[in-house]
Amino acid sequence: MDIRSLTAAQNYAFARPATQADPDHIGVAQGLRSTFQDFTATLKRSEQVSEAAMTGQADPHALVQALAQTELAVETAVIVRNKVVEAYQEILRMPV
Repeated sequence: MDIRSLTAAQNYAFARPATQADPDHIGVAQGLRSTFQDFTATLKRSEQVSEAAMTGQADPHALVQALAQTELAVETAVIVRNKVVEAYQEILRMPV
Protein backbone atom coordinates (compact mmCIF):
# COMPACT_ATOMS: atom_id res chain seq x y z
CA MET A 1 0.00 0.00 0.00
CA ASP A 2 1.27 3.46 -0.87
CA ILE A 3 2.14 5.66 2.14
CA ARG A 4 0.15 8.58 0.70
CA SER A 5 -3.02 6.55 0.48
CA LEU A 6 -2.47 5.24 4.01
CA THR A 7 -2.05 8.78 5.33
CA ALA A 8 -5.11 9.91 3.43
CA ALA A 9 -7.13 7.03 4.86
CA GLN A 10 -6.01 7.88 8.40
CA ASN A 11 -6.83 11.55 7.92
CA TYR A 12 -10.22 10.61 6.53
CA ALA A 13 -10.92 8.36 9.52
CA PHE A 14 -9.97 11.05 12.04
CA ALA A 15 -11.79 13.86 10.26
CA ARG A 16 -14.86 15.14 12.04
CA PRO A 17 -18.00 14.80 9.94
CA ALA A 18 -19.44 18.09 8.74
CA THR A 19 -22.75 17.35 10.46
CA GLN A 20 -21.24 17.26 13.96
CA ALA A 21 -20.82 20.43 15.94
CA ASP A 22 -17.38 21.46 17.08
CA PRO A 23 -17.40 20.99 20.88
CA ASP A 24 -14.71 23.68 21.35
CA HIS A 25 -16.62 26.27 19.32
CA ILE A 26 -18.33 29.01 21.32
CA GLY A 27 -21.65 30.02 19.81
CA VAL A 28 -22.59 33.56 18.93
CA ALA A 29 -25.05 33.82 21.81
CA GLN A 30 -22.48 32.61 24.33
CA GLY A 31 -19.87 34.96 22.91
CA LEU A 32 -22.22 37.94 23.14
CA ARG A 33 -23.25 36.98 26.66
CA SER A 34 -19.62 36.81 27.73
CA THR A 35 -18.87 40.16 26.10
CA PHE A 36 -21.79 41.86 27.81
CA GLN A 37 -20.80 40.38 31.16
CA ASP A 38 -17.24 41.68 30.72
CA PHE A 39 -18.60 45.11 29.78
CA THR A 40 -20.84 45.18 32.85
CA ALA A 41 -18.00 44.05 35.12
CA THR A 42 -15.76 46.82 33.75
CA LEU A 43 -18.41 49.45 34.44
CA LYS A 44 -19.06 48.14 37.96
CA ARG A 45 -15.35 48.06 38.77
CA SER A 46 -14.94 51.62 37.56
CA GLU A 47 -17.88 52.73 39.67
CA GLN A 48 -16.44 51.03 42.76
CA VAL A 49 -13.02 52.60 42.22
CA SER A 50 -14.63 56.00 41.68
CA GLU A 51 -16.55 55.72 44.94
CA ALA A 52 -13.40 54.61 46.75
CA ALA A 53 -11.45 57.54 45.30
CA MET A 54 -14.11 60.01 46.45
CA THR A 55 -13.81 58.74 50.01
CA GLY A 56 -10.00 58.71 49.85
CA GLN A 57 -9.65 54.92 49.90
CA ALA A 58 -8.20 54.55 46.39
CA ASP A 59 -5.18 56.22 44.86
CA PRO A 60 -5.59 58.53 41.87
CA HIS A 61 -3.68 56.16 39.58
CA ALA A 62 -6.24 53.39 40.14
CA LEU A 63 -9.02 55.87 39.38
CA VAL A 64 -7.39 57.01 36.14
CA GLN A 65 -6.80 53.41 35.08
CA ALA A 66 -10.40 52.41 35.84
CA LEU A 67 -11.75 55.42 33.96
CA ALA A 68 -9.52 54.66 30.96
CA GLN A 69 -10.78 51.07 30.89
CA THR A 70 -14.36 52.29 31.08
CA GLU A 71 -13.78 54.80 28.30
CA LEU A 72 -12.31 52.08 26.09
CA ALA A 73 -15.22 49.73 26.85
CA VAL A 74 -17.82 52.39 26.04
CA GLU A 75 -16.03 53.40 22.82
CA THR A 76 -15.90 49.75 21.77
CA ALA A 77 -19.61 49.32 22.51
CA VAL A 78 -20.43 52.41 20.44
CA ILE A 79 -18.33 51.16 17.51
CA VAL A 80 -20.03 47.75 17.62
CA ARG A 81 -23.45 49.40 17.82
CA ASN A 82 -22.62 51.58 14.80
CA LYS A 83 -21.51 48.53 12.80
CA VAL A 84 -24.70 46.66 13.69
CA VAL A 85 -26.86 49.63 12.66
CA GLU A 86 -24.88 49.99 9.44
CA ALA A 87 -25.32 46.29 8.63
CA TYR A 88 -29.05 46.51 9.36
CA GLN A 89 -29.43 49.53 7.08
CA GLU A 90 -27.52 47.73 4.35
CA ILE A 91 -29.87 44.75 4.65
CA LEU A 92 -32.86 47.10 4.36
CA ARG A 93 -31.43 48.55 1.14
CA MET A 94 -31.11 45.13 -0.49
CA PRO A 95 -33.58 44.50 -3.30
CA VAL A 96 -36.05 41.72 -2.68
